[in-house]
Formats: sequence, C-alpha cells, structure tokens
Amino acid sequence: MRYIAIPVILLLCTSCLTASAIEAPSLSLGKSIFESTQLGTSGRSCDNCHPQGKGLDKVADFNDLELKDIINACIRDAQKGQTISPESQEMNALLGYVRTFQITTQ
Repeated sequence: MRYIAIPVILLLCTSCLTASAIEAPSLSLGKSIFESTQLGTSGRSCDNCHPQGKGLDKVADFNDLELKDIINACIRDAQKGQTISPESQEMNALLGYVRTFQITTQ
C-alpha cells in the first residue's frame, strides 16, 4: 500500500503545480500567441501586422475589455480565425503582452 501512495501523492502535487501555472498568464505565452500563425487560416500572425508592436503604442487608450474585443476582431477578420474567450488564459496572456507595447503619457 505504501508503494502506491507515493506515486499518487506525486501525481497530486504535480497537478497542483500545473493548475497554479495555468492560473497565471505569462508574457512568454502572450508573445508565443502573438507570433503564432495558428490563430487562423490566413497564415498570418499578430506580428505580421504589428512587427515589434508597430501601431500598438496607443493601447493604453483602451480598457482591458475594449482591447480584448479589438484583439478578437483582428483574429476573426485579419487572421480568419475563431475568437478567443475573453476570460481565457490565452487571451489574458496575449493582452498582457500587447500591453508591453503601450506608451503612457502623464
């Protein structure tokens, strides 16, 4: 019985660590999604239209919900893809990465 318990405990601990990682969207995931041509069927990525964030310096003018709508419109129209759930880890990671291009003025 003792030999069975150890793998089960290790499996549960690994699951907890994975769930924790899934909860926090990362900039590296956002960058990966931004550069991916897999968002749609056009063979284009966000980076094709916005290399090094070109044209994204004004994203500070939009709240998160507005910006998520804009991102989904680009995925739907420019990339010919399915929109991403606004609550998903992928969208939040992409939003965080896009926000790195913003220029704020005080």
